Amino acid sequence: MTLTLIAEPPPLAMDDQGSVRVAGTRVLLELIVRDQRRGLSPEQIAERYETIDVPTAYAVVAYYLKHKSEVDAYVARREIEAEDLRRKIEANLPPAPTKQELLSRRKPSGD
Repeated sequence: MTLTLIAEPPPLAMDDQGSVRVAGTRVLLELIVRDQRRGLSPEQIAERYETIDVPTAYAVVAYYLKHKSEVDAYVARREIEAEDLRRKIEANLPPAPTKQELLSRRKPSGD
């Protein structure tokens, strides 16, 4: 019996917004990278995301380890973009009411 060696592409895909996801799922690459950095095994990562099986988790982690500097730069860029977006959203929100303002909105308990 002969073993056939096949090069398989990583199970990753880029969506229309430029986010890299595990192919066929909504799981972002940066989530898998964060889990791997926190010490989760591919088996544990697969348990966290019902759309990812163990071989796929191994393949994504292997891709990350083989392309660590490039993926780390991508993840760092995504974190900066997320922080910028968070700041923009918060800047457009009305200020949170104070405790006193919230208390003044309460109806009297006698009604």
